[in-house]
Amino acid sequence: MVKRFMVLSLVLCAAVAAQAAEKPAAPQVDAAKGQQIASQVCVACHNADGNSAVPANPKLAGQHQEYIYKQLKNFKAADGKPAERVNPIMGGMVAALSDADMKNVAAYYASQTLKGETAKNANTVEAGQKLYRAGNASKNLPACAACHGPAGGGIPAQYPRISGQFAEYTEAQLKAFRAGERGNDPNGMMRTVALKMTDAEIKAVADYVAGLR
Repeated sequence: MVKRFMVLSLVLCAAVAAQAAEKPAAPQVDAAKGQQIASQVCVACHNADGNSAVPANPKLAGQHQEYIYKQLKNFKAADGKPAERVNPIMGGMVAALSDADMKNVAAYYASQTLKGETAKNANTVEAGQKLYRAGNASKNLPACAACHGPAGGGIPAQYPRISGQFAEYTEAQLKAFRAGERGNDPNGMMRTVALKMTDAEIKAVADYVAGLR
């Protein structure tokens, strides 16, 4: 039963990743221009190299270029429609950025080296590791590793790199997915997963992935 459950999880994630792979290649970008924008617009919250020092603001260094671009685009209202991902601060930051600007910023941060966090709660590391690697078949909770990889590297552009991220930020995003406050996940996958997780499970997984490399 558990083996079948894991296989289904991998098939589902692979299917979504395959859809992303079928998209046309991204146009050429200019990371140097992205650095200029980052140093003027993004530096206060994410630092010049994307290694934020504040847990409320995610580390962007080393994140997948396609994923960063998608998030920036999702923060921006367009064609008279509200933003897919609502955040007053980020909405204001991206309002004046062109599509090319967002691609350039994404390319710049993706080229930077992540200074990862570490797991801090020894009492929950084992539980976090078990959920990350195997999920919980008793409530159809898939393994995080099925989509984010054994080391948390993710899959561009659908699944972000989560290794080394602030535990507090990962926890906040999982809770936002669970509450429906964030809904820009492909096919609602993260909302479906987070709905099956308790606060304790979310905290344990978030702390565990902070130490993944």
